[in-house]
Amino acid sequence: MSKRDATIYKVIFLNQGQVYELYARQIRQSDLWGFLEIEEFVFGERTQMLIDPGEERLRGQFEGVQRSFVPLHAIVRIDVVERLGTARISEAKGGNVTPFPLPPLPDKS
Repeated sequence: MSKRDATIYKVIFLNQGQVYELYARQIRQSDLWGFLEIEEFVFGERTQMLIDPGEERLRGQFEGVQRSFVPLHAIVRIDVVERLGTARISEAKGGNVTPFPLPPLPDKS
């Protein structure tokens, strides 16, 4: 396994009022304008004695997903990390994480 294959990215992004923290082996700018592609999600080993319910929820949500497209304005941070951490979902409560302002939706009346 080359150094490039061993790279692990920690991607933090906003999704429906929650902050997702995931680990993946590949990320890149998408051909779809304004999106980031996340591939090869990495989760902790299931052989551990303690199982984190948050990580299991994420594992179930991304099971069978080959590639995920995340809007660039939803990305909070991307880090290259030395070792795998615990994937998690947390509530986006004010403070340091503020959603990008979007234009109002047109009135459909």
